[in-house]
Amino acid sequence: MSEAIALAFEEREYTLSELDALTRGMATALRDRGVRPGGRVALMSSNRPEFVIALRAIWLLGASAVLLSPAWKRTEIDHALALTKPAHAVGDQPVLAEAMPMLSLDEPISPADRAFDEPPPSADALFVFSSGTTGMPKAVRHTHASFAVAVRHWRDALGLSSADRMQIMTPPSHILGLLNIAMALETGTWIRLHSRFDIDVMLRHIESDRITIEMAVAPIALALAAHPDLERYDLSSLRYVMWCATPVTESVAAEVSRRAGISWVTAYGASELPVISCNDITGARLDTVGRAVPGVELRVVSLDTGDVLAPDEVGEIQVRSGSAMAGYLPDSATADAFSDGWYRTGDVGHIDAEGWLRITDRSKEMIKVRGFQVAPAEIEAVLHGHPAVGDCAVFGVPDAANGEAIVAAVKAMSAVDAEELVGLIGERLASYKRPSRVTFVDEIPRLPSGKVLRRVLKERLWTSV
Repeated sequence: MSEAIALAFEEREYTLSELDALTRGMATALRDRGVRPGGRVALMSSNRPEFVIALRAIWLLGASAVLLSPAWKRTEIDHALALTKPAHAVGDQPVLAEAMPMLSLDEPISPADRAFDEPPPSADALFVFSSGTTGMPKAVRHTHASFAVAVRHWRDALGLSSADRMQIMTPPSHILGLLNIAMALETGTWIRLHSRFDIDVMLRHIESDRITIEMAVAPIALALAAHPDLERYDLSSLRYVMWCATPVTESVAAEVSRRAGISWVTAYGASELPVISCNDITGARLDTVGRAVPGVELRVVSLDTGDVLAPDEVGEIQVRSGSAMAGYLPDSATADAFSDGWYRTGDVGHIDAEGWLRITDRSKEMIKVRGFQVAPAEIEAVLHGHPAVGDCAVFGVPDAANGEAIVAAVKAMSAVDAEELVGLIGERLASYKRPSRVTFVDEIPRLPSGKVLRRVLKERLWTSV
């Protein structure tokens, strides 16, 4: 009986044995270049089989991978390299090759059968980078032990088995894409990699590959809802679509469900602690990000005093788990990230008596109007419900009278005026949550994970507001 295919990319297919042989070959090439246990290797690649092979080869050598986003420019790369100080590099991006000597993933890899020792669980496995919504990114350090716990939590949360089939369009340098790849290979789940996101390619492959679990960050969900021919595709193989990285916009999810019969599930995690909570696979409550996955503890503390709050009281969400990061680089940032062993997410929300977690917003992105805390995500959810709004983001700017004023940036899909949108918010939310200004833009800047870059948007529009 022939071995099952583990990974597909374009017209290429690989069994796990073939990936293992190529991994040993890549490890041999890296060792010949001087990579040793405890070393760090910069890895900057598009989503392709060679990324998977290089990552596993780095781990096989007992080294750690510094994962650089292929979307980054030289300034961001220089910052990341200065922070993590990798001695070697491998990838397919010319900008990394300009920064330091790089083994190109476009060079052929020769399979090998030599043996390597497994790295100890306490050894560093990878450095991913925090999203950097409030400044230059920090490096998040995970050991093999913490990442293995995260993989196990994610597999259990998804109810994943070897019978499932997934495709991965999110960047492999982001914790979500990385988790999906590692989890699928460990579980025996068939996966297809795509070098970039394309909504039509995604829909065609759900149909042709009989995908059972699809991952969607906010831009993917928005693209599904806006697709003019969504009903033409056979999406019946899907068990559900998992919405990750940003809170669900219920109106968008409902539109896709209405048109395509898709079930949604939502989960919540962070680069620093990858799997925090998840909805039930059946009967998901999309106004929440689910309940803590087994092995994870959750609490909410006061934003003012740090005291642990009772159910339904709003404060900062904190988490404790074996999947928590080992720390940041720079190391000086690590202490503030934890409180008595609990990771401080910086997210604001509340947990009800049954353990369902609801996220209100990021604590640093809350807008204070006349002493009231206003969550940008709450206003954005109302705006997304208007048929003319393709995308939007809300932020605060200094205001002498009120402390801060609310500004809404809107990407319109059809004609609509600002007064209509402000009126809609006034109908649904308290009067102090009404924007003082609506600005129409061509695009809302987002990270590959889907998170809105409010800081970038605010700087871009500052002179106009």
